[in-house]
Amino acid sequence: MTEYAITYGKTGVPVYRHEATPLAGLRALPESESRGRPNALFAARVTVEVFGDNFLPSYTAGDNSMVVATDSIKNLIIRETGSWTGATLESLLEHLGDHLLTGYPQMEAVLVSGREIRFDPAGPEGSLHARVEGDHATAELRLVRAGDGVAIDDLRCARMDMSLLKRTGSAFTAFVRDDYTTLPERRDRPLWVGLDVAWRYADPRDALGADPSRYVDAGQVRDVCAAVFEEFVSESIQHLVHEMGLRLLRRFPEVSEVSFEGRNLTRDPVVPGVYTDPFPAHGTITLTMRR
Repeated sequence: MTEYAITYGKTGVPVYRHEATPLAGLRALPESESRGRPNALFAARVTVEVFGDNFLPSYTAGDNSMVVATDSIKNLIIRETGSWTGATLESLLEHLGDHLLTGYPQMEAVLVSGREIRFDPAGPEGSLHARVEGDHATAELRLVRAGDGVAIDDLRCARMDMSLLKRTGSAFTAFVRDDYTTLPERRDRPLWVGLDVAWRYADPRDALGADPSRYVDAGQVRDVCAAVFEEFVSESIQHLVHEMGLRLLRRFPEVSEVSFEGRNLTRDPVVPGVYTDPFPAHGTITLTMRR
């Protein structure tokens, strides 16, 4: 007997929403000046993955009678972004997923993800924005049917592609040395890390932003990690991300899990005060912490 596992969907639909609901009332943190966002321009790429055995006949018999065209899914994403009244990326994903499950009963579940297209304010009048590459917010939300309604089955949020360098205040010593070891011990080194930080809520509904004081803003997460990086004298990247995890769990009691993927991008010293690009492969460090 043949077993099947199927999904289909639409990837990377860009939406640029003007004058979305402002996000205000974020908790005050000593590491961050942010208390919200005006959301005058809210931009993201949205991806939808649809789950359901009702679509299997389209694979096995060429029967498309239950299939919602991915072009239609794309159109729904774009049009219903206009009817969204929330202020967070997660609430936009929940809004779109709810429309899909409500409108198409043959869908059993949907995984809706979003990647911020980052524009930062660039002028005093508030109408000018600068496109910014680099670190950005993401969220991934799975919605399932629950009785007559829709429920959040899982939600994972993240700040991706942070890139932080500090010139002093990091060491790497006392590691295993053997015949393969060429790396010198460094008691004070410049450290450049690439960092992805992800988190889950104890109650994922807090991510929808109805109570902004319980919302974990990705920009504030970035600010907390940057402050720890600057303040903390670490013995390794492992040591550093553990300290970041402790601080994030303390600052955001709504978070039940935080995880890191760190990349060592440190440059090689050549002469005193001058560094150059290292061998292209880089070390990777992961850590997950749960309450």
